[in-house]
Amino acid sequence: MAITKVFFATDVHGSERVFMKFLNVRLVHEVDVMVLGGDITGKLVVPLVRGPDGSYKTQFLGGQWTAKNEEELAQLEKNIRYNGFYPYRTNPEEARGLQADKAKVDELFSKLMVETLKKWIGLAEERLKKTGIKCYISPGNDDRFVIDEVLDSSDYVINPEGRVVSISDKYEMISLGFTNPTPWNTARECSEEELASKIEAQASQVKNMENCIFNFHAPPYNSSLDTAAKLDPTLKPVFIGGHPQMIPIGSTAVRDAINKYQPLLGLHGHVHESKRVSKMGRTVCLNPGSDYQEGMLRGSLIMLGDNKVLDYLQISG
Repeated sequence: MAITKVFFATDVHGSERVFMKFLNVRLVHEVDVMVLGGDITGKLVVPLVRGPDGSYKTQFLGGQWTAKNEEELAQLEKNIRYNGFYPYRTNPEEARGLQADKAKVDELFSKLMVETLKKWIGLAEERLKKTGIKCYISPGNDDRFVIDEVLDSSDYVINPEGRVVSISDKYEMISLGFTNPTPWNTARECSEEELASKIEAQASQVKNMENCIFNFHAPPYNSSLDTAAKLDPTLKPVFIGGHPQMIPIGSTAVRDAINKYQPLLGLHGHVHESKRVSKMGRTVCLNPGSDYQEGMLRGSLIMLGDNKVLDYLQISG
């Protein structure tokens, strides 16, 4: 019996440390397919302001940092990228201008996202292309649409978003980075009705649903893969008896599609703290969780064969 090994990770949120670990999975596990789910870009630009003495200063992770020479500056930039942020060298005048103009910050943010993702795609091509491992990288709700052109530019790394792809001669996969509405009004979110329509448009093109993978960033509603703290109107967690009140925040459209089509496998993310596996009928649904702020790669190693999920392992490191 031929076995297909799939490694799935998600929600790296710009952490270069986690992305490099993702690429290095091949050195530890003999995988055939690597899938990086949504929310791949970072959340913040960290300005490094050049002083009159040539040193660079910044505020980062709650502390004040100074780089006195190029070697220290390169290391500081590396640390910033490893934590999921984008370093940007600037001068006091430009820094003041950015503070006063949100549109300029927004434009810079998109520019650094694109530059960083181009670098990441190049690294994936360099390290994986000769291995024969298939690599899929798709966007999530936090990812701006400016990155789509970069994801579509590679002749090796595949952006599976919104279409049916064959990850082998046996298994198909459909992917959707959009989620149901969130309190943060992110780039790729829509109503449950729209989600259902987007899912149906892809599912209707699947040749063999029995061997299909649903790579949907949003987890199915009330599946244990979508449990998060309830937030008050100020977006702070609600506590009861000293503990945060936990509620399901997943998608009913995703839940209904899985129940209707019963695909082989569901790959999900979005809710970092819900590292779990759930069975919905015959469908094995996984959320590997995310610990990108700690530089930790969390992923799911899945063995497929004989029209079923043979085994799976939630790994971290």
